Amino acid sequence: MKNLRVLREEKGVTQQKVADAIGSNQQSIHKYEIGEYEPDIQTMKLLAEYFDTSIDYLVGGTEIRNRIVPVEKYELNQQEQNLIDKFRELSPEHRKCLSTMLDALIEAEGR
Repeated sequence: MKNLRVLREEKGVTQQKVADAIGSNQQSIHKYEIGEYEPDIQTMKLLAEYFDTSIDYLVGGTEIRNRIVPVEKYELNQQEQNLIDKFRELSPEHRKCLSTMLDALIEAEGR
C-alpha cells in the first residue's frame, strides 16, 4: 500500500475518515499505511474507489494515478493525442474543472 498515505494526505482526510468511508477502522488504515498488514482484495477495491485510483497505483505497481477506464479507439492527430496525454496527467478534481471550462467554451462557440 505504498501510495495510500500519499493519497490520504493529498485529499486532506484522516485515517478515521477513510476507515468510515470503506467500513473499516482507523487502526487497520494505519497498519496498511506502515506496511504492517495488507488489505484483502475487497478492501483494496474500496480504497481505490474512494481515492478514484487503481489498485495498481495503491500498491505501487504504477505511477499512473488515474483509474483505468475503457476507451473507444479513435484515430487521433498529434494535437488531439497531446491533449489526451495532458488530460490523463490531471487529478480527478482538475479533470472536472477542465470539463466545465470546455463546456463553457463549446456553449460560447454556439452563440
